[in-house]
Amino acid sequence: MLLPLLATTAAMACFQAGAAVAKGLFPAVGPQGAAALRLTFGALFLIVIGRPWRRWPTPAPLWPIVGLGLAVAGSVLCFFQALTHLPLGVALPLQFIGPLGVAVATSRKLSDLLWTALAAAGVWSLVGAGQAGTHIDLGGVPWALGAAVGWASYILCGRAAGAAWGQTAAPLSLGVAAVIVLPVGIVHAGAALFDPALLPLALGVGLLSGALPFALELYAMPRLPARTFATYTSLEPAFSVLVGLIVLHERLAPIQLAGVAAVIAAAAGATWANAGKAAPMPGA
Repeated sequence: MLLPLLATTAAMACFQAGAAVAKGLFPAVGPQGAAALRLTFGALFLIVIGRPWRRWPTPAPLWPIVGLGLAVAGSVLCFFQALTHLPLGVALPLQFIGPLGVAVATSRKLSDLLWTALAAAGVWSLVGAGQAGTHIDLGGVPWALGAAVGWASYILCGRAAGAAWGQTAAPLSLGVAAVIVLPVGIVHAGAALFDPALLPLALGVGLLSGALPFALELYAMPRLPARTFATYTSLEPAFSVLVGLIVLHERLAPIQLAGVAAVIAAAAGATWANAGKAAPMPGA
């Protein structure tokens, strides 16, 4: 089990590193342009790796793929907008409210009230009490919560898409998301979006946020119990704090770190109790 856990750890680290690199694109193309580049190159990488044309199911309904693509597009756009206001270590835990909400909403267990209360305390520590520590621009909070709604929609649509399209769902849905967001990026960034000087960063974002996590999770998921995989990925907010500190030099106050820990504990507890209902699909 050690190698699959290491692969999952590397996938989480890569995804957060990709978000940090994408933030470096904001001065040149803005969050909309960065989202367009991330989704476009990520989709290209996943399509090359996944080769969906080899497993094309027939017949299969289109609406799950379109819905999943819309959810991905909305989640990435909102998350990148949130990063213009919030540290990575704050924005990601707030986005984690989405999968946590799915796990709690689909359960009738009284214990989930405890996880909800713990998550609420974590959010308060990150946003409210955090004003006493690292400054938080509250304008980013609605964007982060919008990304949480997008992630929750991604999980719900992902079940239908995965059932209908199998392993082709991830690359195809990311392709749909790229088609949706690319025009938005062009409108906001213009010709700067096609600047060759940005190509290395754009490729890095697509590789770190798409191809590498996808390949690593595809290796890990069949080798780990679903509950273990889903609970272990609840540690992702911790990686956002570490990457934000190391790459972006974003420091959180102790009370905010406590908030991150509370969100992690709530997500892990709810996920464990609900047998992995909040587990993301590969390449999320």
